[in-house]
This record gives sequence, structure tokens and C-alpha cells, in this order.
Amino acid sequence: MSNSITPASLAHLRLAAQGILPTSTSPAPGPVDVVRSLTALQGQDFPGALWSIGLRAPGSTRAEVEAAFNRGELVRSWPLRGTLHVTAAEDLGWILALTSSRMAKSMTTRHRQLDITTPDLGKAGELALGLLEQNGGRASRDDLFAVFEQAGQKTAAQRGTHLLWLLCIEGTLVQGPMDKVAGNGNTQFFVNAREWIKNPRALTREQALAELALRYFRSHGPATVKDFQWWTKLTLKDINTALAQLKNQLVSLDCDGVQYWLAPETAEMLGGAGSQRTESGSLTGSRSVLLLPGFDEYLLGYTDRSAALASHHAPLTVPGNNGMFKATVVVDGQVSGTWCKAQGAAERQRELAGVVLPELFAELNPARFEAMEKAAKAYAGFLDATKPGPP
Repeated sequence: MSNSITPASLAHLRLAAQGILPTSTSPAPGPVDVVRSLTALQGQDFPGALWSIGLRAPGSTRAEVEAAFNRGELVRSWPLRGTLHVTAAEDLGWILALTSSRMAKSMTTRHRQLDITTPDLGKAGELALGLLEQNGGRASRDDLFAVFEQAGQKTAAQRGTHLLWLLCIEGTLVQGPMDKVAGNGNTQFFVNAREWIKNPRALTREQALAELALRYFRSHGPATVKDFQWWTKLTLKDINTALAQLKNQLVSLDCDGVQYWLAPETAEMLGGAGSQRTESGSLTGSRSVLLLPGFDEYLLGYTDRSAALASHHAPLTVPGNNGMFKATVVVDGQVSGTWCKAQGAAERQRELAGVVLPELFAELNPARFEAMEKAAKAYAGFLDATKPGPP
């Protein structure tokens, strides 16, 4: 096997490492298996995060993913980059132990502008835990804000949001069970993290650094050290400490003169049946065309996304470079269009499976269009528990 690969192969290997392409005859992973494998997946668009999980858990439905949150197996918080992510419940604490202090420091100026002091945070924590105790262990964001306001802790101008953020990164609160009162399944209750997370893992700092690095490169590789540093915001010193412990657990490949790290079993897929590639390099099978949500780890898991996203398509995927990623149509590992959920009768002529409205950058051949229709049916099935989920 050559130690040098092309960007197209890089993209295909990432699809496999991330669990988007089936690579073995092992039983299909469940929603918790998927999240545990990825370690953390972007979660600010919560419906999209649910689909990111469902896409990688063939046969699952949205209701089954939601059930994992309601059982306390999955949670949502701000463990990386100050951004919402979904993690397995037992992993949240040790990740926050690595990242929370740097995240809090990065917001010092903003918190000074919002007049958030250490005593304010302590008071907000007391108020939040008191409300949870009175409320059967859970509370909505609006309920928490109301309690804060009554006690003189202002919530306007994002001050309330930052108070909740600080309470979550310090490990007091976490977003857990689904808010069934809302009726749309898109929101979550806040709960007491120390009570809700039953079996948190306890790792030393060195163990945690090695664990995070190993799991990132195994689930996202091929990836660079720069990708990992962006994903975690750890220092290079910490990253070097982590990599020094991994030794033979990772292998490296070269792409255009840049070193990429990945799991040995992922590297072994090059040119093999596991990659599901034809001699021309295109993907075959039921997942040659994918419908990914807007903030999926396939793009958001890296600082350099050029292997999957051509530079001239980037403005169509992230309009105005404003950080808001559209849902993408991915063909043979390449972003080839965007899509959204169809809304209203005016879109009926163009929608797929009654739910997906694609906007392609170029016309697809009949086989690829058929594959996109199958992907749309899989998404519709994920949303409706009475239909089959992703193939």
C-alpha cells in the first residue's frame, strides 16, 4: 500500500471512518454506538444532529435516537469550541475537564461586558438546582430564565444564555431528556448533570488527552494535527503529549505533502472492498449519494474541508461564510448540492419522498439520481417510525 493518497481517497476514507459507509458485516451500530464512536458530534442544529446519528445507525428512527436522550445515554452540552455537541453521557465530564478552562478564558471579555461575576454564576447555579429540585428534576430554558430574572439575574442581551453556558461547562447542568411538552421534539430539558449522568468516566489528564486524540483520529481520520487542534482547541503541547502516548495505535499517510493520521484498519481499506469503490474511483452501493445535515461531522470535523468541498462550491454551502452550513447532497464523497425539507404545495413538483427539496450544483446521471431518491426515502423513513430507516 502506498503511503501517498489523493484527496478523493481521503474523502472516501473519512466516510468509512465516520461510519457513514458500511465497512463490514458486523451488526449495525445503534445511536449510542454512533455517538460514542465519534466521541462528539456538532449539535447546535438539534434536528440535524439527530439525523447525523440516524444516518450512521442503519434502520434506526428519530424516535429511537430521541429515546437514547430520554434514557440518559446521550446528552448535549458545550464540550468543544464553545459549541453545542452531542456526546455519550459518560464521556462528557472528562472531555470538559480538558477543555472547559480554556473555553471560559476565551469568553472573559464578553462576560465582563455582560457583567457576569463569579458570585453571579454561583447564585445562578443555586437558582437552577433549586428549580430542578422543585420541578421533578428538569426545567426548560424559559423556566430557568424566569427564575434568574426574579432573583435579579438579568437574561437579556444573551446574558442568560451565557449563564447557562457557564453552568454547563462547569458540569452543573446538561441538556438531556427531550422536551415533550413542546410537542416538536426539537428542544431538551436542562437537568442536574451530576444526577443525570450515572456513570461518568474518570480519567487522569494524560489519559484523557490520549483518549481524545485516539478517538478523534480513529473516527475522523485521515485528519491532520491542525484539524485536531481546531476541533478541540487544545494547545500543541497537549496534543504532542497525547500523540506521544499513541505510538503504534495510529498510522500516517501523505496527501499533497501533508501528513494525515488515521486508524490502521481505515488505512487498510485503500483499494479494498471496504471502500466500495470502482476502478474509476467512484462509490458504489446504496450510499453513493448521501443527504447530510448542515453541520455534519463529515464537513465540520476538519478545519480543511477541501477534500470534500470544492472552493467554488463553498459559498453555496456556507453563504456569506457566516458559519451556517446548509444541508448537503454528497455524491461520491463530494459536496454536489444542498437540500432542505420541503415546505408547502409550491414545492411539490420538485420534492423527493415527500420531504426533501434538493438544489444540485450540476445535473446527476440517472443512476445517481435514483440513489438520491433512495437517500430521500431513507430520511423520510427516519422521520416516520412507521417506515424503514436508513439502508
